[in-house]
Amino acid sequence: FMGIPNYGYDWTLPWQKGNAADSLSNNTAIALARRYGAQIQYDQTAASPFFNYFDQNGKEHVVWFEDARSIQAKLMLVRDLKLAGIAFWNVMTFFQPAFTVLDSMFNIQKLL
Repeated sequence: FMGIPNYGYDWTLPWQKGNAADSLSNNTAIALARRYGAQIQYDQTAASPFFNYFDQNGKEHVVWFEDARSIQAKLMLVRDLKLAGIAFWNVMTFFQPAFTVLDSMFNIQKLL
């Protein structure tokens, strides 16, 4: 089985030991990038999107989160490695692209 994150993290830079990142939904991460005019980039090695921005106090942040591309990359690993299944970690925030990609790649069946 593979756990797939359904959230992102917003770190204040420079990171210092003991400083925790703020957790945010994928939709909130995208809205934050729009709010600050940040360009969303994609790290091919990590297979995850990220962006940097400066907040209203002039502090730099980096945000890593999931999008349709990163969900697809993780689901391709599930298929290629023939894993038994997946679980989205944190289903409390709905992210439609995750389920659209999942539905396009697999025949989902409910088993009791």
